[in-house]
Amino acid sequence: MQDYIDSDSDPGPVLRGNERTVKILIVGHMGAGKTTAVQAVSEIRPIKTEEVMTTAGSGIDRADLPHKTTTTVAMDFGRVNLNEELVLYLFGAPGQARFFDILEDLAHSALGALVLCDPRHLAETYPILDLVEELGLTYVIAVNEFDGADRYTEERLREVMELAPSIPLVFCDARSRLSTRDALIALVQHLLTKLPEPVR
Repeated sequence: MQDYIDSDSDPGPVLRGNERTVKILIVGHMGAGKTTAVQAVSEIRPIKTEEVMTTAGSGIDRADLPHKTTTTVAMDFGRVNLNEELVLYLFGAPGQARFFDILEDLAHSALGALVLCDPRHLAETYPILDLVEELGLTYVIAVNEFDGADRYTEERLREVMELAPSIPLVFCDARSRLSTRDALIALVQHLLTKLPEPVR
């Protein structure tokens, strides 16, 4: 499919300087697909701070992800133009608890967070959600539908995660540019509902 990661893609539109820019966090537990999502949707070559996973991380980081050989240790960064007026700066935060101070630093001036989760490891999402709520960030849950993972209904996921009806939940494929963009659009639309009504 053409909307999947393409390393030879166009470097992206040049900013004119009069766009409205918004800082968005992409967060989630280790292995949820944050780096993949930033790489898929970014219209510039993303900045990544991945390091090779070694035995030194045994007992600290998850070791049951057979295809995962690297992990983010600082942040991922990308940029996407949702339209001619609105540009999102994307900051992907590391998912391990030992890096939560980095997530807290990245949260400064962020308007909201896209919380990616792997439906096979929902319990690992809860500490991230607790921190996002502590930080007062508006967020949307994006369930990354991994190949071979069981499919759950939105109602079942909401029940298990004890999500309030006001918190949007969407499904996405973090490898897909269009799917990740749609998840980000859902977050922006949710952010708009939080804006105060204009004074007449």
